[in-house]
Order: sequence, then C-alpha cells, then structure tokens
Amino acid sequence: MKKKYVPHLPSILATCENNYACTLKLLPDCDSENLSYEFKINEDLKYKIQILDSTRYTSTLMMSQLASNTPSFLRPSMEIRLYHDAKVAEVLSCQRISKLQASYDYPNVNMHLRNEKQMVNVFLAEWLHFCLEQQRMKITTS
Repeated sequence: MKKKYVPHLPSILATCENNYACTLKLLPDCDSENLSYEFKINEDLKYKIQILDSTRYTSTLMMSQLASNTPSFLRPSMEIRLYHDAKVAEVLSCQRISKLQASYDYPNVNMHLRNEKQMVNVFLAEWLHFCLEQQRMKITTS
C-alpha cells in the first residue's frame, strides 16, 4: 500500500516567505493597481509583473515571460497573491491551472505532481531570483 503524501509545511512556508521578500525587492511599489514592471534579460526575453489588484492586506500580481521567439501558449505565466500581514507570497495559478491543491494522488487524470503546489512556488522563487540577478527594470502604467 502506498503511503499518502503529506506536504512539509515548514519548507513550503519558507519558500513562500522567501518569495514575498524577493517580490518586494523587485517591486518598489506593490500597492498601486494597474502598474507593471518589465525586466529585460536580452532583446528576445523579458519578464513582466503586473499588479492586478491591491488591498490593505493583499496584492495580486501576474508574472509572465515575454519571449519574442516563443508562441504565447508556451510562455510561462502565473498569478501570485501577496499576503502583507503574513509576509508570504503564494502562487494562485500557473500555466492557466488554477486552484492548485496542496497535494494530489498520483497518478491522476491531469498528471499533476504529488507536490504540484510546492513545485510552482519553487519555480516562482527561481524566476524571482533570476530577475533580481538581472535587475534591468522598466516601469509602465496600464
């Protein structure tokens, strides 16, 4: 009999706290709605973070890759919620998959990993660190 996967909460929380801190380093103003930031990597690759909404305790962002030589359906994107009171950032949806569960039975119909939610938060961490390393930012208003 297979043992049920149980998420390791301390590591998930550490990743979400790290993502929150990195996001705040990248976004000088995450309280203004309809503001977007672009991080240019080279002529063909940019990352865009757009602030979708902002309230006292939360902000919702959309982070996406803009690659001129890649079809739009292959470009990664994710919706992120910042919880300012808890100081964590959580991925709400990734690659048009929303309502990610904390764990999945495996195998499953959609072939999600057992720890899919944790993995998309780790992917966000890698994106944020990459943008911090590049740090050539352009601010635009929508």
